Amino acid sequence: MRTSKIKNIQFEKLEKDDATFNRAAEIFRVMSAPMRLRIMSCLCAGEKNVSELLEEVDTTQSNMSQHLSTLFQAGILQKRREGVQIYYSIANPGFVDLCRAVCTQIASESLTSV
Repeated sequence: MRTSKIKNIQFEKLEKDDATFNRAAEIFRVMSAPMRLRIMSCLCAGEKNVSELLEEVDTTQSNMSQHLSTLFQAGILQKRREGVQIYYSIANPGFVDLCRAVCTQIASESLTSV
């Protein structure tokens, strides 16, 4: 878990090196797929296994598994095994905050343009 000192760093004061921007670009690339945003939205309420996610997201099991793997490899999701089931959850609430901020902004813009 990160310390509160790290959480309170202002964007303007961040070290603007290539590694920081490359990691940010990777996170945005991974999160750019609508299906992955849907999966993250489902996991906001807590951890779920693949079957539970498939009940909420209209896709095939293999497609779901591919997206979960991509999100896990990027460090956006974490997983744990319980028997034969694998449960996924959000690794860092900051990723949810980021998605929520962008989606809320887009939704409010679409409401004002109607």
